[in-house]
Amino acid sequence: MRTVVLRRGLVALFAAAVSFGAITQAQAETLRIGYQKYGTLVLLKAKGTLEKRLAAHGVDVQWTEFPGGPQLLEGLNVGSIDFGVTGETPPVFAQAAGADLLYVAYEPPAPNSEAILVPKGSPITSVKDLKGKKVALNKGSNVHYLLVRALEDAGLQYTDITPVFLPPADARAAFERGSVDAWVIWDPYQAAAEQQLQARTLRDGNGIVDNHQFYLATKPYAQQHPQVINALVEEVRAVGEWSQANPQEVTDQVAPLLGLPADITLTSVKRQGYGAHFISPEVVSAQQKIADTFYTLKLIPKPLSIKDVIWTPAAKVATAP
Repeated sequence: MRTVVLRRGLVALFAAAVSFGAITQAQAETLRIGYQKYGTLVLLKAKGTLEKRLAAHGVDVQWTEFPGGPQLLEGLNVGSIDFGVTGETPPVFAQAAGADLLYVAYEPPAPNSEAILVPKGSPITSVKDLKGKKVALNKGSNVHYLLVRALEDAGLQYTDITPVFLPPADARAAFERGSVDAWVIWDPYQAAAEQQLQARTLRDGNGIVDNHQFYLATKPYAQQHPQVINALVEEVRAVGEWSQANPQEVTDQVAPLLGLPADITLTSVKRQGYGAHFISPEVVSAQQKIADTFYTLKLIPKPLSIKDVIWTPAAKVATAP
């Protein structure tokens, strides 16, 4: 009899331990978000509304900053983050490299928030003048496509220039010391170079690129946590709409986080696109064109199908946390 009681006691103890472990696991669940030094995710992080919304459902939020989209998507690929935002080109390179990702949502076009810059005293006056020149850029970033399209629009080939692949901080240093002839970059680095270095805009994205910002998630996370993803997009949309209506408040809030002067931050804030939407067929088509362009240039090793990596409305749930 004592043996039976002891066994029952051990079973009860084991069950309690399993139950406690399950609760601890739920309480310790973490949504890991990658962000860059620009965009709506910076604003969402500053406001703290996502943390409040998800905390009630036992989900913590962890933020990690990356210097550019390619680095962020590498983090997504190796599993160090679950969700992030990049420009339109990095997901193409990541998909070509086999990253298990899904496009979740996008921001409206912001063609002014990326540009080809030249030093203030440069003799270069048009994109055609870049022939034979060294151009700094972050390989696989949104500005990679801007450069390709700008050269094409000017009647040049990508092979007519010498790309110098550098992350933003190193590219700025090379630009300042004259090691490169031009720099293709995005905000807020773009605005900082314009105002601090008096860099001149040779060509921005107007008329040649959309410069969409994309929100992406790892495929396993999006499939296992559709409610969290839906809540994320709702919060991004809400903070974006608020930001569009209150650029000065956004600047006051974000400038200290970015470590940039208010005037530079305000310029970046005003050039940004706001209002996250789930992926439309038109956006899929535009993104497919980018993928096809990079395959034709042999910058990616295989053709891609963008529609195969879209988080579709059917995958969403009606009620988010």
